Amino acid sequence: MTAVRPPAAAGRAGTGKDLGSLRRRRPVRRPAALWSRRRAITLLVARDLKVRYASSALGYLWSVLEPLLLAGIYWFIFTQVFTRTVGAEPYIVFLLAGLLPWTWFNGAVIDAARALHAEAKLVRSTNVPREVWVVRVVLSKGVEFVLSLPVLFLFAFIYGASVDWQLVLLVPAMLLMATLVFGVGLLLAPLVVLVRDLERVVRIALRLGFYASPVIFAVQDVPEPWDAAFSFNPLAGIFELCRAGFFPGVVDWGHVGLSAVVSVGLLVVGWCVFARLERTVLKEI
Repeated sequence: MTAVRPPAAAGRAGTGKDLGSLRRRRPVRRPAALWSRRRAITLLVARDLKVRYASSALGYLWSVLEPLLLAGIYWFIFTQVFTRTVGAEPYIVFLLAGLLPWTWFNGAVIDAARALHAEAKLVRSTNVPREVWVVRVVLSKGVEFVLSLPVLFLFAFIYGASVDWQLVLLVPAMLLMATLVFGVGLLLAPLVVLVRDLERVVRIALRLGFYASPVIFAVQDVPEPWDAAFSFNPLAGIFELCRAGFFPGVVDWGHVGLSAVVSVGLLVVGWCVFARLERTVLKEI
């Protein structure tokens, strides 16, 4: 037995080195591991949408009802009650082109922040990258956004909004939004598990963030010197891309470039934080 122990000890030492090496490489390998589970992600997204729509009487309408009601309220206030000095005509289209992507951002951040806590049993028991539970939320909310676009096109047609080739900018807008929300979700999901009160803070921050984002106005409507501060909001460039197909000339490529830099930066930071806290989170849930 004594002759066998040294090789076994050496084997354990070697295994420890291998695991340490894997841990060091893990942040780099995580995107590949997530991509390898794309079929599982697709099934989870489809399940989420099916459950969400099948369990309600209005089904698909829920994905557009809230932004439609908000658009109607803001349209009435700023066109019928007060004299509007922000936005563009037709204002209802301007509002919807901002409220629909905001609904994606708001809902995805809230659900992604609590993704690990809400799916604690599955997170512990399934052998999939834990990022799956965040990206599932981002994509399911993104699909809801895509499903809401016909309503935007309908209002654009009814109110005679101009539609040109810049409508294709919706594609990079969606890519940027997905990147931004995924980064924020990866950053918040483990932190919410460790600090439960953070979930309430996120909800309050989003309420304040609505008025700090160019949803009911454009960055160009903000007077100096505050316009510079609003332009640093990564949602500014994304909303401009969403509106470009209906309001030519609204895109400021400086805002778009800043949105891209901030979105990618948050994704990198979020993934690093997620990887670093994953073991601690698994002990807590």
